[in-house]
Amino acid sequence: MTKFPATRPRGTGAYGLAGFTSAAVLFSVAQLVSAFFATASAPLVAMGSTFIDLTPPWLKDFAISVFGTNDKLALFVSIGVVVAVASVLLGILAKRSFAAAAACIVLLAVAIGGAVLSRPATGLVDLTPIILGAVAGLACLRWLTTLAAKDRAPASGAVPVAGSSRRNFLLGTALSLVGAAVAAGVGQSLATARNIADSARSALGLPAAKVPAKAPPADAQVEVAGMPQFITPNKDFYRIDTALSVPRINPADWSLRVHGMVEKEFTMGFEELLAQDLVESYLTLTCVSNPVGGQLVGNAKWLGYPLRRLLERAVPRDGADMVLSTSIDGFSASTPLEVLTDDRMALLAVGMNGEPLPLEHGFPVRMVVPGLYGYVSATKWVVDLEVTRFADKVAYWTTRGWSDHGPIKLSSRVDVPRSFARVPAGKVAMGGTAWAQTRGISKVQVQIDDGDWTDAELGAEASVDTWRQWRYVWDGGSSGNHVVSVRAFDGQGEMQTSEQANPAPNGSSGWQRVQFSVG
Repeated sequence: MTKFPATRPRGTGAYGLAGFTSAAVLFSVAQLVSAFFATASAPLVAMGSTFIDLTPPWLKDFAISVFGTNDKLALFVSIGVVVAVASVLLGILAKRSFAAAAACIVLLAVAIGGAVLSRPATGLVDLTPIILGAVAGLACLRWLTTLAAKDRAPASGAVPVAGSSRRNFLLGTALSLVGAAVAAGVGQSLATARNIADSARSALGLPAAKVPAKAPPADAQVEVAGMPQFITPNKDFYRIDTALSVPRINPADWSLRVHGMVEKEFTMGFEELLAQDLVESYLTLTCVSNPVGGQLVGNAKWLGYPLRRLLERAVPRDGADMVLSTSIDGFSASTPLEVLTDDRMALLAVGMNGEPLPLEHGFPVRMVVPGLYGYVSATKWVVDLEVTRFADKVAYWTTRGWSDHGPIKLSSRVDVPRSFARVPAGKVAMGGTAWAQTRGISKVQVQIDDGDWTDAELGAEASVDTWRQWRYVWDGGSSGNHVVSVRAFDGQGEMQTSEQANPAPNGSSGWQRVQFSVG
């Protein structure tokens, strides 16, 4: 008669759960400890930032086209999914060889440590969070896999054996997950409580502008239901940058170094900057990743110090043709020197729409430059200006295949009606926006289906550096599907090109066509 063993090992599910739980402990402990170190010491931040640095232009454009300003959230979610799947596989590996699984965790910690050290303003001490996190994760994996090994199922034909092994494993897993959640929450709370930048921004009173901006004409805003505001509220202003975690800078610690091919190198602190003759200017910013008809464009009132005055103090040397601006997070932009020294209102900005810069828009100091896409001009959290030459230095996106010069292309879009909207029969009020910073907009034309191009009514011009809204009332047509197209003309009468181009390497182009239906 064949005898059956009394028990057999449980399946791989328990080991997979042990791996997942151990990863949760690793990352949550590291997150908690990172509250006392540099922001980039948090594993997910370091991993995500390194991924962004390695992202090819086509993938960046794809992410922005799909997720828009939620691209960073999508990256965090993607990293979380990958980590979750990998941790489950790691737990299953631990069933066969704990040593192999432990080696994988050590390799992961080393890789994350390398990502931490690759970030600006981090040092060896900032490896503490991932080291402690890895130790906690290894201990948790050892504990849970030991409990899982004791949890054995009855073999075929055997009588079930009563015991507490399964309860112990499930209890240990539950306690570990709860502990991980508490650690992550406490870490986030500590990071928020220690955020001096938030408190400093709230307490900051900006000085009045020496040269205030003239208020935009009342009729700069066209009266069409659904149109965006002429002045984009700070909370609605688009955000596209390479900072996975927003830098938290205490203004008291901020300084700007101006150096390179100059006669007089100097460093300026925040209080010295505020003491200068500040000016206000309305300016529309545009992201190079903005597709035809896209929303990655916004208009605001900026307060700052003219960059041409700053550079006059430095006295650029002959032969210099570029200023390499660098953010505290390592991002850099290549801006033509002539653009920063001519009469356009390029600013070292400290205020946005009547308040200090929001943290995510560059607090305490950023650059805003009319006529150039942000990737070559609008450096946030700026801490360094090096006067140099295009032949000698390259910026962040230039090394990734983008143009080192990024003049904004003449563009227009339809804001109303939205794509595939259904509008009632009769007169249809349409509206949109056009921009050609430093040149202005002289005319906008619309075309319904394949009809003639017709001039639209323009809102008042606030400045050649801001967008201009337009309005067109269509008498209506037959029920069914229709298409409205738009094109603009700049202040010199040049017509927007119809040639279709993707954002890479120097901005999109083409006429937007919006399909809608009547009836």
